[in-house]
Amino acid sequence: MEKAPVYFITGGVRSGKSTFAEKTAHELARTNSGTLLYYLACGRAQDEEMQKRIELHRQSRQNSVIPWQFGEFPRNIDNSIPFYNKQTIVLLDCLTTWLDNELFSIDSELSEQHLQNVFEKMMGSIETVRMHCFSLIVVSNEVLYDPLPSSEIVQAYQKTIGRLHQELVARSNQAYLVESGIPLMMKGSK
Repeated sequence: MEKAPVYFITGGVRSGKSTFAEKTAHELARTNSGTLLYYLACGRAQDEEMQKRIELHRQSRQNSVIPWQFGEFPRNIDNSIPFYNKQTIVLLDCLTTWLDNELFSIDSELSEQHLQNVFEKMMGSIETVRMHCFSLIVVSNEVLYDPLPSSEIVQAYQKTIGRLHQELVARSNQAYLVESGIPLMMKGSK
């Protein structure tokens, strides 16, 4: 089965990456008639700030010229597959939140085996989604600019997100870094 192309978009917090991802999805929908838009949200409203951010994203999609279908899957994103088809552009927002949900969802030591299991599960889920949609846009936060902290938990997280970023860029058709609202193409061509 043919896999959908991947568009990887990363950037710092509040850099404009989600807005750029939505514009990318709209452009793909405009140039490929019959496609649908599906927003695969991985965030959980665990505090007031996150609830506000989720609500802001929902309002943005509701006011969109092209309507969005929407699903919240903090873990196990493969469960979203029945809600779209090979004509659907899936926007996954965001990889870092999904990693947090998967990595710390069970009471497990942050062993190399646990990190490897989470990495394999997430990459397997991404490949499964790719087999069932028209294209996949993955949004992530760039959290690797800071020096490595002494915290074992943060090191494990940074190590895993770094591996995920590298693997996704390797599999991507296009990869972008968004800085101050400006998307910089790092891989691919227009």
